[in-house]
Amino acid sequence: MVQGNTVSALGPYRGLKEVRKVVLDTMKNIHPIYNIKTLMIKQELAKDAELRTQSWERFLPNFKRRNLTKRREPKKKTAKKEYTPFPPQQPESQVDKELATGEFFLRESQKKRKKLEEIKVKQAEALTKRQQERNRAFIPPKEKPMKKAKKAPTEGKIDVEAIKEKVKKAKNKKLGAPPVNPESQTAAAGGKKRNKKHKG
Repeated sequence: MVQGNTVSALGPYRGLKEVRKVVLDTMKNIHPIYNIKTLMIKQELAKDAELRTQSWERFLPNFKRRNLTKRREPKKKTAKKEYTPFPPQQPESQVDKELATGEFFLRESQKKRKKLEEIKVKQAEALTKRQQERNRAFIPPKEKPMKKAKKAPTEGKIDVEAIKEKVKKAKNKKLGAPPVNPESQTAAAGGKKRNKKHKG
């Protein structure tokens, strides 16, 4: 029987001992299901005649107890302000500000002039900012210094005249025909021209 924090039980001495242990654990915020499981295992082991004399520690479960007393700390800690019994100062009203600057005693026409002047000053500042932003597009970027090109070595230069001669020789050669001397070709061409003149 349970009444508040007091428990009363009836039974043999051994049973009362186990009940006392279960009750004390539940008072310490440990769930009774763990103790009930161990009691059920012990009851099954007591039936076996061979295991009565042996130790039952290997059969009993070991439950890990978690410490729930440690409270989780928040990641962001906010420092509390010191308590002061006096309330904070009230912000100044528009009339108080005008009294401090002396605008309260000015006429309406003077107030309007002052406001217009302030507006003109703000407009002038805005114009200068816009012009500066527009002029940024016309400012040339800084150029990087030019690196001097390395001079090519003179040994690796191509001989142009030698290539021209090779090309001329290749043109003069005909496939399957014996090589013709350039001197004989020029002489033959000169003889043909003379024959044409005589005919005319």
